[in-house]
Amino acid sequence: MSFQAYIDNIKAKTGKTPEDFKKLAEEKGFIVGDQLNASIKATEITNWLKEEFELGHGHAMAIYATFKGKTK
Repeated sequence: MSFQAYIDNIKAKTGKTPEDFKKLAEEKGFIVGDQLNASIKATEITNWLKEEFELGHGHAMAIYATFKGKTK
């Protein structure tokens, strides 16, 4: 599955774009000033995405990748 397919599937399932997830992550303190909070582990973020939005591991990692700046 391509990266874009992951993003498209996430949007179809949750109705949220990567930018929407970024705003939610900022509210939770996972992102501070457009940077990932260095004290937060990737697992904390992916677990949040899995629990709150019922994403699978690969889909959660795709959103995490967008937080790190990957867009394609």
